[in-house]
Amino acid sequence: MSSLQGKRIGFGISGSHCTYAEVVPQVEKLVSLGAEVVPVVTGNVKNTDTRFGKGKDWVSKVEEITGQPIIDSIVAAEPLGPKAPLDCMVIAPLTGNSMSKFANAMTDNAVLMAAKATLRNQNPVVLGISTNDALGLNGINLMRLMATKNIFFIPFGQDDPEKKPNSMVARMSMLAETIEAALKYKQIQPVIVEKYLD
Repeated sequence: MSSLQGKRIGFGISGSHCTYAEVVPQVEKLVSLGAEVVPVVTGNVKNTDTRFGKGKDWVSKVEEITGQPIIDSIVAAEPLGPKAPLDCMVIAPLTGNSMSKFANAMTDNAVLMAAKATLRNQNPVVLGISTNDALGLNGINLMRLMATKNIFFIPFGQDDPEKKPNSMVARMSMLAETIEAALKYKQIQPVIVEKYLD
């Protein structure tokens, strides 16, 4: 039996649109391992159409996989603190914008509220970064979160060192094992990997 069987896992998605195709199969994997997955999205995810697909279509797909309605407002996410706690909260992909807000205690969307509520309960938050400036201005925010109690990272690495030397993206295929470690309050290692050596 999977160690994720019966675990209540929040799955927050922020607006790295090019990463959704890599992330959605991980939602399916968590469900297949017996987890109850509670989906949470930012407004950008729900309301933005890009060359990678329409926001409403991505939302519908995640609702279909999880069998749960999307949480898309701060008010709807707030009960994930005292009333309906999560065993673990995931944010994947976590954009540089959301990472900056999270590292500086800003809570202006449902995903960040769900993460804040989970930290309040002293339960783990797992982050899967996808940002063009992890090695730029956002580096300070990345390191602040890495040093914060009960925050854990899906291993990440540079996705295109030649064309985007400051960009780093999580190896999303390692999500389930990262959660398993985080539920024991352990950071899976190594945390910095060569992204495309899958």
